[in-house]
Amino acid sequence: MVKGLSELLKTNLEKGISGDDTDLSNRRNSFGSNTYPLKKGRSFLNFLWEAWQDLTLIILIVAAIASLALGIKTEGVEEGWYDGASIAFAVFLVIVVTAISDYRQSLQFQNLNKEKRNIQLEAMRGGKAVKISIFDVVVGEIVPLRIGDQVPADGVLVTGHSLAIDESSMTGESKIVRKDHKTPFLMSGCKVADGVGTMMVTGVGINTEWGLLMASISEDNGEETPLQVRLNGVATFIGIVGLAVAFLVLAVLLVRFFTGHTTKEDGSSAFVKGRTSVSDAVDGVIKIVTIAVTIVVVAVPEGLPLAVTLTLAYSMRKMMADKALVRRLSACETMGSATTICSDKTGTLTLNEMTVVEAFIGRKKINPPDDSSQMHSIVISLLSEGIAQNTTGNVFVPKDGEAVEVSGSPTEKAILSWAVKLGMKFDRVRSETTVLHVFPFNSEKKRGGVAVKRINSEVHVHWKGAAEMILASCTKYLDTDGQLQSIDGDEDFFKAAVDEMAARSLRCVAIAYRSCEADEVPTEEESLDKWTLPEEELILLAIVGIKDPCRPGVKDAVKLCRDAGVKVRMVTGDNLQTAKAIALECGILGSDAEANDPNIIEGKVFRALSDKEREKVAQEITVMGRSSPNDKLLLVQALRKGGDVVAVTGDGTNDAPALHEADIGLAMGIQGTEVAKENSDIIILDDNFASVVKVVRWGRSVFANIQKFIQFQLTVNVAALLINVVAAISSGDVPLNAVQLLWVNLIMDTLGALALATEPPTDHLMHRLPVGRKEPLITNIMWRNLIVQALYQVTVLLVLNFKGTSILHLEGERRQHASDVKNTMIFNAFVLSQIFNEFNARKPDEINVFTGVTKNYLFMGIIGITFVLQIIIIEFLGKFTKTVKLDWKLWLASIGIGLFSWPLAVLGKMIPVPKTPLAVYFVRPFQRCINARRS
Repeated sequence: MVKGLSELLKTNLEKGISGDDTDLSNRRNSFGSNTYPLKKGRSFLNFLWEAWQDLTLIILIVAAIASLALGIKTEGVEEGWYDGASIAFAVFLVIVVTAISDYRQSLQFQNLNKEKRNIQLEAMRGGKAVKISIFDVVVGEIVPLRIGDQVPADGVLVTGHSLAIDESSMTGESKIVRKDHKTPFLMSGCKVADGVGTMMVTGVGINTEWGLLMASISEDNGEETPLQVRLNGVATFIGIVGLAVAFLVLAVLLVRFFTGHTTKEDGSSAFVKGRTSVSDAVDGVIKIVTIAVTIVVVAVPEGLPLAVTLTLAYSMRKMMADKALVRRLSACETMGSATTICSDKTGTLTLNEMTVVEAFIGRKKINPPDDSSQMHSIVISLLSEGIAQNTTGNVFVPKDGEAVEVSGSPTEKAILSWAVKLGMKFDRVRSETTVLHVFPFNSEKKRGGVAVKRINSEVHVHWKGAAEMILASCTKYLDTDGQLQSIDGDEDFFKAAVDEMAARSLRCVAIAYRSCEADEVPTEEESLDKWTLPEEELILLAIVGIKDPCRPGVKDAVKLCRDAGVKVRMVTGDNLQTAKAIALECGILGSDAEANDPNIIEGKVFRALSDKEREKVAQEITVMGRSSPNDKLLLVQALRKGGDVVAVTGDGTNDAPALHEADIGLAMGIQGTEVAKENSDIIILDDNFASVVKVVRWGRSVFANIQKFIQFQLTVNVAALLINVVAAISSGDVPLNAVQLLWVNLIMDTLGALALATEPPTDHLMHRLPVGRKEPLITNIMWRNLIVQALYQVTVLLVLNFKGTSILHLEGERRQHASDVKNTMIFNAFVLSQIFNEFNARKPDEINVFTGVTKNYLFMGIIGITFVLQIIIIEFLGKFTKTVKLDWKLWLASIGIGLFSWPLAVLGKMIPVPKTPLAVYFVRPFQRCINARRS
């Protein structure tokens, strides 16, 4: 069946399709591309609709319509439309800015989701293994399948050994399905659970069940992170306080109005019982209600959730540039609280560029390791056979005489390259032997094997894996002369050779084989699939030492983690000597003195401990060697029980439980399997430990930016509420009217969030301990800064409100003009104070708030735009905002009031704060009462 299909699809079952542009284009035109139409995301109009459904904004719109109608009725069309139109325009502006901001974030999340779906895989084209995107797969493609891979399209099995597929994503049943020539059909979207194989693609994109399913699913970006949930709680509490204050102001103003204490512009009473018309009374009540509702608008900090969305979206975009793809939003925040990172060695701490630098054939060290003249032809022949067949890699020899191209995992590439230099003819060796059964490399057993049938019907079983594991199964070895020798008496020599290579941070791999009698091999296909390859009485062919150098910059990255209070632990499958050497080279171990129990431990020793012992020992572990994926899981569980916030790196399918169990799972983008990636929170695209550290920086930056915005917003909230409440209760009028407060709301919620939530991370963040997940959002330092700034603003503006006429020398002016100038001055000083307060909020715990400000172009742009808009509002839009033009002296005075907040902030930061959160002091009296009643 497969052969007939391949002929119809013009596919070579070994070399794949030709892969030239014409061939690919014809296949896409005939059978379609491996993409599917996604449901369209929400349009901008949807976001506009959502934005205006805020209850307070709806009330303001109703108030604006009523104010417009009454204004036109009482003052005529020419003058009467200003009040209503101003409120309506301000509300419209708030709605549009909120909708634009939300829409932009939605587009960013869509782009990130597209990146998540773009899986890279290997395909055979023209006899060469090439890396392609899953979207570029075409019908007829030959695709190798390994453990953890996702089946990229519908297809049929070409070859397979112990191939098992997890079809739960399609069938809903968690049963693992074995695939062979009797059941060869493979469905797109399923995962390879075990074994190896190759498939031929027969259906792509929308022509597959997976494509139809994905086309019917819409992307959901509605995930609420823990920080967003906490901030929603804070916003609700502040909103309730604001609502209570607004009702108080409403009650006071209504009482003053109906008792005749509210005055008009000419000084006469606004309401006289029996004389004031119903129309004028309603107009006065609407203005009072508008003020109260606007206080609610300012008090309700809807900018808090927006700030989280902004900083998460900004951080995700920037993390992408730093080679980290965020799969779960909550990981951005949690990473900032990480106290320990359990890192793999290979490819994460090292370059994953492996080369065979030492080789032992028997007792002889081959120098250089690829000098075939020092080996007997029998040894070379057996090595070639074992390496060529016991591999998931490939060797491509171009016909034009160009360099040989080797593909596969880094370890496979290193061993294949060494064999090619010894004279191995990859294609010829594979054609001369037939693969009977494969035991894929197993991270538990640290070995992989293959049974092959030679032309003379002789069966050889080849094994390759961790040197000490293979050596333990060997009873003989071949020397350089091709003579068979007993290993008895030489075990210490081989063990010493392995230890000596491991101490120089070389990965030691042993290659061995054994003959197998024909009658030991099952003849039926079903029995052959269940056959266990013999792994005892092996003959050692070679031990090779593979060098994988440390990544540049890893030592600095590890030191940065130490300074930041984050402990780096190495968890590797390599033996303890290799692990120790690399740990010393990377700076994970400071010196040889640290390289002892319990800092260094073997996986099997840790595994054998009881739960309580593991929890205790886990805190001390720095390096774990010869660990299995289950050991890594046990370590994560023990660390989490001990109170650590654990980040774990992983690349294999078996790492999935540890990645899932950890607080933050970090999958490797290059070496990682699809199963590992799906169980992770963040994908490290370049497999580099330095990128993991950058993720920690961004995680801390998210929390720090939110705190900056909270400090800024609460200062504005407290100041605006106190000024209006005190003024309303004492004089029956408020200095900040509805339109002005809406403008302040826009500065505070949207522009403020944009300016402060997009601050890039600084080195300062990595010189303090991790923030605990249950740490209060508002720290004592923030309370201090907030109280100092709010008191200053409230004091200055209330002095202006009550003594402004004399301070500004307005006694000789008309009463209404003097009041307008004074209120304009209050409004201008208040807005400029917020602009300068944004600088203070940038660095809550640093004296110099201007550090790096010129490098943050967005922050400087928003400050500039806010200042220019404030000038336009005062100088050109006075009729709408109920303000008058100010002369240069009053402008300088307003700037001076705002500017003085900076030295005041510096002085405020010198005030010592208690380490115990202030909330505790409020809770303690209640706790004492509860305890007293209990006793």
